[in-house]
Amino acid sequence: MFHNLKGQLGRELFNRRCAGVLETPPVRLDSARPVMVLSQLQHKDVLMYLVAVKTFAAQVPLGAAMVLDDGSLEPDDHALLARHLPGVVIEPITAHRSARCPSGGTWERLLGIARHCADRYVMQLDADTLTLDALPEVVAAIAANRSFALGTWDDQRSETFAERAADARRLNTAAQVHVQVAAEQHFDRDPAWAGLRYIRGCSGFAGFARGATSAGFIEDFSERMSRLLGERWREWGSEQVMSNIALANSPDVMVLPHPRYCDCLHRAEHSAFVHFIGDCRFQGSAYRDAAAARIGLLGRTGA
Repeated sequence: MFHNLKGQLGRELFNRRCAGVLETPPVRLDSARPVMVLSQLQHKDVLMYLVAVKTFAAQVPLGAAMVLDDGSLEPDDHALLARHLPGVVIEPITAHRSARCPSGGTWERLLGIARHCADRYVMQLDADTLTLDALPEVVAAIAANRSFALGTWDDQRSETFAERAADARRLNTAAQVHVQVAAEQHFDRDPAWAGLRYIRGCSGFAGFARGATSAGFIEDFSERMSRLLGERWREWGSEQVMSNIALANSPDVMVLPHPRYCDCLHRAEHSAFVHFIGDCRFQGSAYRDAAAARIGLLGRTGA
């Protein structure tokens, strides 16, 4: 209960401090660019999302924007998004549900990305991300049609399924490990997965090159893993495993340099893009201070 109250207070302080984003110019989408940013969104994160997408679009030109409504967005939210992202497409998450995959979490988002990256470059952008500086690595990846992943440690590279399975078993051998570790421990138990690679990244920010993956690949893997893990594969966190796999097996994938791209502000002076994940989001004032500073650089409507 205390944790929930702390989160509510942190969100309220953020919204008060960052309300100025509503006075900044709308994002300009150039339909000639085959580049889409896609996000799953809930009502309470709308203001955060506007900060995320506006600071990002200030550095990375976009052609389209799509928001997947988790079911909580209200008519006023739709109107606000349309005003600040003219041309945004808002779809219900049910439009991307598959009987062959779990539902909930961000599974629908991943399936939506897989379907749309058939003919364009698609980037997943969480509402609790913030762009602090130029992102030349992302711009270059888009130009080269090269997928990218948000890594979690310095000098990270992709690894084989066998390597990740062995490491996951060393990480934790308890019976009830987190679903991500439990899944990784099974990577070497299906002959069909021989040759697959893995990046233990964060799905809050990811770039899927045109043709990077497909709904069929995701559905097939999900069914196979479900046979090994049973109901555990339906737990929250399984979709991040799947996102990591889809990215790692995209041709010529890169891991963005860490900590220039990172989770939380561990080394703020080195970071250009930050995903304020989980508990670090509202610990202290780092997130809202950094967001307010960036909002001040976006200008004001009519200026």
